[in-house]
Amino acid sequence: MNVQLEICVETVASAIAAHKGGAHRVELCSGLVEGGVTPSIGLVRAVVQCIPIPVHVLIRPRAGDFVFSEDEMKAMECDINECAKAGATGVVVGALTPGGDIDEPKLNRLVQCAAQHSLHVTFHRAFDHTKDPMAALRVLISSGGVKRILTSGQRATAEEGVGVIQQLVGESQGRIQIMAGGGVTPENAATIITRSGVAHIHASARSLGTQPEPIHSNPLCPFRATTLPPEGVVMQTDAEKVSAILIATHAATESL
Repeated sequence: MNVQLEICVETVASAIAAHKGGAHRVELCSGLVEGGVTPSIGLVRAVVQCIPIPVHVLIRPRAGDFVFSEDEMKAMECDINECAKAGATGVVVGALTPGGDIDEPKLNRLVQCAAQHSLHVTFHRAFDHTKDPMAALRVLISSGGVKRILTSGQRATAEEGVGVIQQLVGESQGRIQIMAGGGVTPENAATIITRSGVAHIHASARSLGTQPEPIHSNPLCPFRATTLPPEGVVMQTDAEKVSAILIATHAATESL
């Protein structure tokens, strides 16, 4: 069995390193610390131009849950169209209902949009938040347009969820590809493959980067969030807070 390795990257340098290391494909995204969101089109073009292997782009307009509004659906369809123009060979999508099922109408819209450009479609790890993975598997097989499922077996890591992944491989019977991802390392990759039977694995393969020379930074002014919201919680602009800030500014200017 020839195992295909997909590497998740969020920079041009990481994409080049993935290709140099022998990866068969990259998944391009931004914001990995939040589970990944759609990268800029400029980044998509740059990565496509610098490596000869397939580039699949994550289509996810925000962090948080996988229940998307109509406005977010339109944004994802637009992103798919633009990624195709930029030279991507595939997209990575997903949509769920509030109850934890695959949102079939919304998924079908994304799949149909991708099909217009002959883009390969992977269903991302929203799969790991479905309430019944075997039922979700059957839905994705019946969709006809999803070629691959990325999953950690509904556990924090693919190694922990290897039993469920094995069941998915058996149940799929070759009708859809199962790709194990989540905490895959050089130390556990072989175990995950042999125990689950997957022919596709997904990893970030990251190490701390080094700079050729020291870069100045201000420790008193961090840009990275010190805390992240709870899993599945979406941070959104609060209209009442916007109004409150305006009221405060008006009060300040009136007192001058």
